Amino acid sequence: MKRREFLTTMAVAGLAPHLPARAMVQTPDTRPERLKLGVASYSLRKFPFEKALEMAKACDTKYINFKDVHLPRTDSPEAIKAARAKTEAAGLTIVGGGTITMRNDEAAVRKDFEYAKLAGMPVIVAAPDFESLDVVEKLAKEFQIRIAIHNHGPEDKFFPSPHDAYKLIKGRDKHMGLCIDIGHTVRTGTDPAKAVLDLRDRVYDLHVKDLRNLKDRDSQVIVGKGAIDFPALFRALLKIGYTGHVGLEYEIDVDNPLPGMQQSFAYMRGVLAGISAT
Repeated sequence: MKRREFLTTMAVAGLAPHLPARAMVQTPDTRPERLKLGVASYSLRKFPFEKALEMAKACDTKYINFKDVHLPRTDSPEAIKAARAKTEAAGLTIVGGGTITMRNDEAAVRKDFEYAKLAGMPVIVAAPDFESLDVVEKLAKEFQIRIAIHNHGPEDKFFPSPHDAYKLIKGRDKHMGLCIDIGHTVRTGTDPAKAVLDLRDRVYDLHVKDLRNLKDRDSQVIVGKGAIDFPALFRALLKIGYTGHVGLEYEIDVDNPLPGMQQSFAYMRGVLAGISAT
């Protein structure tokens, strides 16, 4: 058995007898939270807003990043505020929105920031082009909302890896940062854990998924069944004191994603438990 599989198996199935009694009686709501494991709502894109909230809750998470399929940018301010209130009433925290494409059009980008402010989004996961960066930076400072540039792998002509985005924002205002998509990152030959450590000062969001083949975007599987090294990634995040969102972006099983999402969360929580125990 590979070392990471062994660690995870131990974390999920074999650690309880060795944990202190105090730890064993903690409920999910009171246990110490080492990473903010949550849902990128794109995972639930085939389902309406209320059902998406229900499914996110079924993953035993408190955090959600909204794709505009669930919280449309074209909605009225009143509708956006109402959706925000429903989300909070469901016990979920809106940690961001996106991915939102941004081009060099200040009026259009301003509408995106106004939308994010109404929705209570502290972070916009963005896909800007090179020419829009000055406008995006200006409005990020004005609205006091962080931008997390999302990398999309070898097919992305702007930002294939997080390092490509970092080169262009490292000298800009601290509101400009990164959303590291680990699936797209590994396809560029970049180790996500090393990227987290190297770019730590601008890592504001994560999209997580697993791939059976680290070069093939269509080989996505339930987290823990693929080849991405989650123990190394989570250790890197803990090492840098990461406080942002670790959002599961589950792009497979679109008509029935919940079982795979729940298994993915169980694996990730098992990895964290294993790290804590060792």
